[in-house]
Amino acid sequence: MEDLKWLFKKYGILFAVLLLVMILSCIMYNRQEEHIPKTDSNSETDLRKTESNELSEEERWEKGYDLPIEEEKKEEAETDCFVIMDRLSDIYMNADKGDASNVVLSDETLDQMQDVVGESGSPVITSEIYCTMSNYEKMDQFLKDCLEGKDTSIILYSLLNSGGVSRKEYIFDGSEMYLLTVGARWNDSYDPVVSSVSYTRINEWKYTEKGWFCYELCVPEPPEVTEIVDGSELIRVIPLSEEYIELSEKYVYPLCYQGNNLLCSNWDTTTLSTLDYNGVYEYFYKMKYGEGLDPGNYSNGIPATDFECVIMEYLPVTAEQIREWGVYDEETHTYAWERLGCGNYNLSYFGTSVPEVIGVRQNEDGTMTLTVEAVCEMVIANDAVMTHELTIRVNEDGSFKYWGNEILDDGIQNIPEYHYRISGD
Repeated sequence: MEDLKWLFKKYGILFAVLLLVMILSCIMYNRQEEHIPKTDSNSETDLRKTESNELSEEERWEKGYDLPIEEEKKEEAETDCFVIMDRLSDIYMNADKGDASNVVLSDETLDQMQDVVGESGSPVITSEIYCTMSNYEKMDQFLKDCLEGKDTSIILYSLLNSGGVSRKEYIFDGSEMYLLTVGARWNDSYDPVVSSVSYTRINEWKYTEKGWFCYELCVPEPPEVTEIVDGSELIRVIPLSEEYIELSEKYVYPLCYQGNNLLCSNWDTTTLSTLDYNGVYEYFYKMKYGEGLDPGNYSNGIPATDFECVIMEYLPVTAEQIREWGVYDEETHTYAWERLGCGNYNLSYFGTSVPEVIGVRQNEDGTMTLTVEAVCEMVIANDAVMTHELTIRVNEDGSFKYWGNEILDDGIQNIPEYHYRISGD
């Protein structure tokens, strides 16, 4: 496929990227911030901990990152960011920020902020998974003008779930595209402060038929840095329909592509034995009860009645079949369970992909088939690593069961072989 050439060009750093993923995964397995009159002295990003500060201006332009910024241009960007933060201050101060040290705003609060910033006329996105870009028509026209080689620019505001704002100005000179980013956050006194400023050349970019703006920033590479910097980013410009967003949120996002194999393997009602029941349990549990399971409660396994009840809620299987195909202890009447971590799954950028419904059809047998594409931002910036069809049987009361999954074309060749969470040997 066309996007594979991106992957080949990145093989030189892929191994190191996977090592980084492994380190992060060992800490947690379940992305914030960035404005203003004063600059936070502790906000220098790790990206700047390189030898770039010692480079000449000519060398910086050649490498494409940490580019010099005209002071007037920088002040203009920071002032714009200030104005936006000022408009959001009341919403942020009155929002429920929880008790954690790291603020995570609700989707509802982010939606309120997006409505306010959208009144500026600029395109606006949030950190929500299936966010619809405000004023997307302007971003769409900007990218089409770029494809025609026109000199143009646009400002995109990104609202982070921490309450911060990122002002991204994309500048196209008819040949090269650059990104000027000013990030802002709130300090403990609810004052906006600049957290980062950067000016970078975009190494590669494309605007896909689906409406995704995919690009890769110029970043430091080994041996200049000891840690891999991933400059890839995907931004959905043309929104998904409300129907597809609803279907994505309800049926596919709760599963994704890591920790279970429902969406990343071929199976149907005749091959249910191939599913990873001990892996998918925690995902079904959260779907059923609305909250994640507490690992501390299952150090001695999961009671059979609890496990089987949850599994049978979402798959057409019997308790007897689950005991045969899952990792089950007949003496203790429990199912084995382990927290997902490094060592019990394949490390790959694919696991970070987000499933996106792009089509739906009703079948004669009463089932529904969703056409789903795996959108991966990490490393390869691909809006369709693979395409698959997920079949679901929905009951009159709204409950449903997964009926099968088929990976189309040669998509199975583009993803790693699935690693079962727990071995039954």
